Amino acid sequence: MTRRHRVDAGELRDALAAVAGWLDGDGRPPARDELARAVRLSLRALAQVAPGATVEVRVPPFAAVQCVAGPRHTRGTPPNVIETDPRTWLALATARHPWPTALASGAVAASGPRADLSPYLPLV
Repeated sequence: MTRRHRVDAGELRDALAAVAGWLDGDGRPPARDELARAVRLSLRALAQVAPGATVEVRVPPFAAVQCVAGPRHTRGTPPNVIETDPRTWLALATARHPWPTALASGAVAASGPRADLSPYLPLV
C-alpha cells in the first residue's frame, strides 16, 4: 500500500458500516469487494496512525501494511509480523474484539518483540 493516499475518515466509516451487521452477527456476509474495501482502508488508517516499517500486518487475501516506528525492515521476512483473518481484523479495528483476547485465543498470530498493536487499536 502506498502512503501517499490518505484515508478519509468518512470513507472509512462508510466502508466499516457496510460490514457492521456481519461483524455483529446480525447480517449476511458482505460482498467480497465491500469486505476488501473495509480491510484495505482500515489497514491504511493503521499505517497513518502508527507510521513506520517495523511491523508488517497481514490480512490475507486482501492486504498487508508496514507500520509502527522503529528499525526499518527492507528485505526478506520481517522480524515482526501480525497476521489475522478479515473478520478478526475488522473486529479489532472497530473495538468489537480486544487485542489481548484475540492474541490469547489464537485469532491473531503475532511474532517478534514489536508485534503489538494494542496502543493503536481500536482505530474507530
